[in-house]
Amino acid sequence: MPEATGAIPATMAAVLLTGNGGFECLSYRTDVPVPVPDKGEVLIRVGAAGVNNTDINTRTAWYSKSVVEATEAGGGDGFAEAKTEDSGWTGALPQFPRIQGADACGHVAAVGEGVDPARIGERVLVEPVLCGASRFAATYFGSEVDGGFAEFARVPSAHAHRIETALSDVELASFPCAYSAAENMLTRTALVAGERVLVTGASGGVGSAAVQLAKRRGADVTALASTGKADGVRALGASRVEPRGCDLAALFGQEHFDVVIDVAGGEGFPALLQVLKRGGRYGVAGAISGPIAELDLRDLYLKDLTLYGCTILEPQVFDNLVGYIERGEIRPVVAATYPLSDIVAAQRAFLTKKHIGKIVLIPGE
Repeated sequence: MPEATGAIPATMAAVLLTGNGGFECLSYRTDVPVPVPDKGEVLIRVGAAGVNNTDINTRTAWYSKSVVEATEAGGGDGFAEAKTEDSGWTGALPQFPRIQGADACGHVAAVGEGVDPARIGERVLVEPVLCGASRFAATYFGSEVDGGFAEFARVPSAHAHRIETALSDVELASFPCAYSAAENMLTRTALVAGERVLVTGASGGVGSAAVQLAKRRGADVTALASTGKADGVRALGASRVEPRGCDLAALFGQEHFDVVIDVAGGEGFPALLQVLKRGGRYGVAGAISGPIAELDLRDLYLKDLTLYGCTILEPQVFDNLVGYIERGEIRPVVAATYPLSDIVAAQRAFLTKKHIGKIVLIPGE
């Protein structure tokens, strides 16, 4: 039996994803069994959980190779052309019902066999990319295993990182997925002080995180965001903000940036390689503008560019992120909060893309 302190109920409130499709696939329930931590796991009482593109992409089956549209095109109703057999990010069919939610923070409420009972009561931030048998066999919290859209969640002990901060649960829950994805791209592309970096989708969760984290490294940050969000993005550390869809080559020339950090993809992709310097590096961790992009191989090989696909975190990324938070080197960017029971309203707001930063859900009424 796991060790626990305090009263842990038998059931909890949680949102179940029941299949691929529209908002009707999200079921808020109050009778979901509280999970029991297995060997090497901890049970956390969830304080808050952030909304991510991954949650919506899984629900709508956007990861299916039969889908070629931007993520928001099917955000409400799903994609009719999607094939369910490859609708998960791994290329396989997700198991339903599933509790989603990759972003989560909370306190350890119980521990499984082999975990020090002294961990009970610790405040923790969940590292969402969970180690597998090998590095690239990892699973994702809230995708292959149940996640944070619930009052309780179980997590491998090694992925529940102790954190000491005065930030609220809502603020803390804005970090894990977006900031680890952004820091991972910056780590893979080896961005250093003094270099020029271009960040796409700079008002979204990952993009706004990348602006802050790149500025923290001492880079000169140029961001792409809608005109109405330019001031907010500049406040995060961008020295220059240009509108989405601008003519990058006309503004910057053919060889200007050392690094591009991209979460957009789609029709804008070719221009991103054109403005990279020779020997430049490109990192991608999303395709909100569309998964299909045109690549002129001459840009790639004649300029000696390096392209990095970034999903599995480098080993040092999450520990570094926890350190940045504890030392106050980065700040949370929270656009709005909703009770967990209002997840549909939260996802509708998320899909409008009118916000800067993160939308966060709070368990309980």
